[in-house]
Amino acid sequence: MTTTGGTSRSRARPAALCSLAVTAVLALLGTLFIVTMPAASAATPAASGVGAGFWHTSGNQILDSNGNPVRIAGINWYGFETPDEIAHGLWAQDYHTIVNDIKSLGYNTIRIPFSNQMVEDPIVPQNLSFYNTGPINLDLKGLNALQDLQKIVTYAGQVGLKVILDDHRSEAGESAEDNGLWYTSTYTNQDWINDWTTIATMFANDPTVIGFDLRNEPHTPTGVAYANGATWGTGDTSTDIRLAYEAAGNAVLKVDPNALVFCEGISEYPDSSASGGYDSTWWGGELKGVAQYPVTLSSAGHVVYSAHDYGPSLFQQTWFNSSTTSASLDAVWNANFGYIYTQNIAPLWIGEFGTDNTASDVSSTTAGSQGQWFSSLVGYLAANPWMNWTYWALNGEDSFALLDGSYDATPVSAAKQSLLATIEFPLPGAQNGTPSASASASASASASASASASASASASASASASASASASPSASATGKASATCTYSVTNSWSGGFQAQVVVADTGTAAIGSWTLGWTFPGDQQINNMWNATYSQSGEAVTVTPAAYDASIAAGSSATVGFTGTFTSNDAAPTSFTLNGVACSA
Repeated sequence: MTTTGGTSRSRARPAALCSLAVTAVLALLGTLFIVTMPAASAATPAASGVGAGFWHTSGNQILDSNGNPVRIAGINWYGFETPDEIAHGLWAQDYHTIVNDIKSLGYNTIRIPFSNQMVEDPIVPQNLSFYNTGPINLDLKGLNALQDLQKIVTYAGQVGLKVILDDHRSEAGESAEDNGLWYTSTYTNQDWINDWTTIATMFANDPTVIGFDLRNEPHTPTGVAYANGATWGTGDTSTDIRLAYEAAGNAVLKVDPNALVFCEGISEYPDSSASGGYDSTWWGGELKGVAQYPVTLSSAGHVVYSAHDYGPSLFQQTWFNSSTTSASLDAVWNANFGYIYTQNIAPLWIGEFGTDNTASDVSSTTAGSQGQWFSSLVGYLAANPWMNWTYWALNGEDSFALLDGSYDATPVSAAKQSLLATIEFPLPGAQNGTPSASASASASASASASASASASASASASASASASASASPSASATGKASATCTYSVTNSWSGGFQAQVVVADTGTAAIGSWTLGWTFPGDQQINNMWNATYSQSGEAVTVTPAAYDASIAAGSSATVGFTGTFTSNDAAPTSFTLNGVACSA
């Protein structure tokens, strides 16, 4: 996620689903591909094994283990960096299904953000489902966030995808770190380096993980002097991100000598000709300092520079105006980061860029518009065929979503997918292993699941309601059973919400088959539920757990999650019944 001028983009707005016209996609892909890609360096690889093994750099290209030029043409899939500590969408679909869909849509790489907090203290994530018209994500049950990440990476490699791991922020949360730096008082510079050593060691022998994006969107916060934000080439070890990249990059290469090291730009850079003496752009998008102060690691062939770029719907930069043309945008991009590629300094990766799903936001001839920016940037990438990219984002709850809130395989905007398809790049040699029978069965079982769970751990305000109550379900022969039921709203938006009820066995015996009930005090209507089935009559709700949660062991719990709508009142219920026994607060 990107920000600029101190403005962050929310991840909370659910996207609408529309159909993908496959015939039109293929026709457009064929036409535009031939027109825009230079024949001498076409993006479609000729060799069947392109993409194999570990990757390295040469000039402005990334090469595979056989020396073939390759192009990162991928997508961002976020969630691990948030307090959820799990890739989003797993409340609606099996992770095998989502990974398969990424592959089938033509993307070759997944950029996966995480936080330092997740590395150092991974939780067992709760914001995922194990049942949705069939079992899903069962092999993630009980695993912590790092183990979940390893599972997703392994399966991505098995189907022929590559992965870039991105240190998005220090504390689990949203967007880039508030201070603009790569460390905080809680997660220090040395912690950051140590955490990268941990991650690099974990994936050192896995060619699926091609490299590590060392820090997301270093920047100078609004109202802070350049010298106190992220700088480049100043020599100040507390702010110079270039020096930090060298320290962390060398630590990574000690344990993973095959890794690519991705180095993002900052947000402003000294420029005597600019207003105020500093040239300003998007967070992570300013790479002018590379010309004088390149990142130099202990061995050559690893550095890839990364820029983030967005359009006027996110922030009205000065170059978006009534005189904007594709050529004027090219000039901005070349000045900020494109020169690194055109001057053969190093490979370049546009790690984030994205747009909304209306037709005018995908393509437009209106000067200074969102659509003009997006279609021009895709054209810029087409004209520079070894320039790398990952679209922001796959996530259905994002304003720039590729998929809808149910994470179905059909992109929300056929036009956007068609345009991105013109710059995709197949990697026939990237497969790392073979999907196991259990993985294939799990993906197949979840392929028909269609849930309407639109959720996010957004920085936007969300309701915080809870009600705790205790119940005494029938005792077993070997002990006393008792339970608590805790209701909480985990996310909300205009007219809608996501909530959960945690049923915890606080007794000394297991709770056998159980039924949960409550009555909404407001006008809420549930429209989707996971880990259980439900019936609703008016405001009264009855819940029956999925088979795998039909019994709750002593000291354990079961979580029922759901999404719903409301018109005027979404007050939280304050009492529940468990097996017909009233729960008192």
